[in-house]
Amino acid sequence: MDERLDALFADYPRFEESERDLISRAWEFMAERKGNDTRAGGEPFMEHPLRIARILAELDLDAESIACTFLHGTLDELGIGLEEITERFGPAVAALVSGTSRVSALKTANKTLHGAESVRRMFFALVGDLRIVIIRLADRLDRMRHLKGYPEETRKAIAQETIDIWAPLANRLGISSIKDELEDLSLKYINREAFDHIKAIVAAKKGERAGYLERAEGEILEAARRAGLRVTVKTRAKHFWSIYQKMKKRNKAADELYDLLAMRIICGTPNECYTVLGLVHTIWKPLEGRFKDYVAMPKANGYQSLHTTVMCEGGKPLEIQIRTKEMHLVAENGVASHWLYKRGTNREALGEEHLSVINRLREASTEQFSDEDFLERIRSEILGASIYVFTPKGDIIELPAGSTAIDFAYAIHTAVGEKIVGAKADGTIIPLSQALKNTQVVEVITHPQAHPTANQYNNAHTARARQKIRAWLQENEPASGFEKKSAHEGGANTSPHTGLSHHKGTGPQPAEGERSFDAAVLKIRVGDTTNFLLKFAACCSPVPPDPIVGYISRGRGIIIHREECPNLARIPEIENRGIRVEWEVPKEDKEKRKKK
Repeated sequence: MDERLDALFADYPRFEESERDLISRAWEFMAERKGNDTRAGGEPFMEHPLRIARILAELDLDAESIACTFLHGTLDELGIGLEEITERFGPAVAALVSGTSRVSALKTANKTLHGAESVRRMFFALVGDLRIVIIRLADRLDRMRHLKGYPEETRKAIAQETIDIWAPLANRLGISSIKDELEDLSLKYINREAFDHIKAIVAAKKGERAGYLERAEGEILEAARRAGLRVTVKTRAKHFWSIYQKMKKRNKAADELYDLLAMRIICGTPNECYTVLGLVHTIWKPLEGRFKDYVAMPKANGYQSLHTTVMCEGGKPLEIQIRTKEMHLVAENGVASHWLYKRGTNREALGEEHLSVINRLREASTEQFSDEDFLERIRSEILGASIYVFTPKGDIIELPAGSTAIDFAYAIHTAVGEKIVGAKADGTIIPLSQALKNTQVVEVITHPQAHPTANQYNNAHTARARQKIRAWLQENEPASGFEKKSAHEGGANTSPHTGLSHHKGTGPQPAEGERSFDAAVLKIRVGDTTNFLLKFAACCSPVPPDPIVGYISRGRGIIIHREECPNLARIPEIENRGIRVEWEVPKEDKEKRKKK
């Protein structure tokens, strides 16, 4: 056996004899064919797959995955069929080899058909077996670690692709150990000047602040000891990409940022995490608005931890994360820890079914999108930043940042999205064009006569909502400007959805003294939207171009009054339930006014 493989087994002794045999046979199979070859930069051919195997072993992936790294690419390079791979190494390894071989190099700099199809193949492969993408992530990490020999233009292109696709993917899978390094290495080649500057500042700050961090660590350990708790405390420098993003967001140089270092406290149980949080806030004053509880409400990738920022010695902010050992394992290895759990520990496994990224990809695989929509959905919705909002019953809906109530409605069910006329966030009516905020409680108001509109299409953020609205308009309102396209753009998704609540209007009869809204005659704009259930108050009989205000009634939609109507002052809670509205002026009237 090769001494390099012996070293791998010595460093990771967890593999059983049958697993070592599988890995050894895969190594020998490739070594016989490629052992004397070198890669483009002159490196021995087998060094790259061996380094990938070590990355996967560090992530505690299984023997089948590591065997696949040695056979990686053999179908194309050696002309070996899947039949032989299956016969020699079994169907599971053959499936992994086939999946990794099908995933081509991504070209996502522009929205071309080739680029979209490349992304489509890679992400659909993920749906089949998550290990395929983890192997590819390890491959990309090793490639980024050894970019030095490539031309500068190639290095920048690979780094940009990494920061656009691979680092966000590692983040969505919760593998922070890979995500952080991919981001830092990308910065090194995208903006070397910023990388070197941050590196120097972090090194200087670390030495400068070592004393007070040591004292802070001592205070926590002593407080925990008095409380009868055993904890581990570690300090670390934030990774460079995170600092770089803060520099851009705050428009400050790295040496002007104080929160470059962070502290992590590892506890025994979730209850101890909250106890330690209380101890930390007793020692130092917490900064308002900087506490996040990802233990009670984990991130979509399974990440759990308590985050707080406190004002430490000398008035310097210190970010602190508090978690258990199990939470830390998931935070570092993400979904890869699933395979460690499967091997026989009694901890609760973080299964693929618990990851929203997997669920979204599976949903995308059953729906039809144009290539442009698919690529945009991958970038913004699956790899981009997320917010978490609640239904009135407390169900959590994850949406990409920038989503509106329209996106929320379609995330519940297509039928809800198609009937939306309004929405409330935390009990207050909001325009359908307004971006939702994290942790808001969102209530959808529907009406049976409502339907999708071009305004809703423009105000929707997610590819799913836009695709559904466009499909409805193409089918039902050809004059809307949405031409009927080829069938592969899909139609409405009518799959059932249960367990989520929304407020549904029932189309009540007008109360006495009001006249019903007639969409064919008059339109009212609320924000950028006109599709609302409206009624006009008879007490002041507003007509264009009277200045008007809206009032959110209970169960009767938005009641429109003249601005000077004396009855407005008598309406209960008018200050909380009033809303700005204006007349929607028809296009021909606007043109007449211009001519005048």
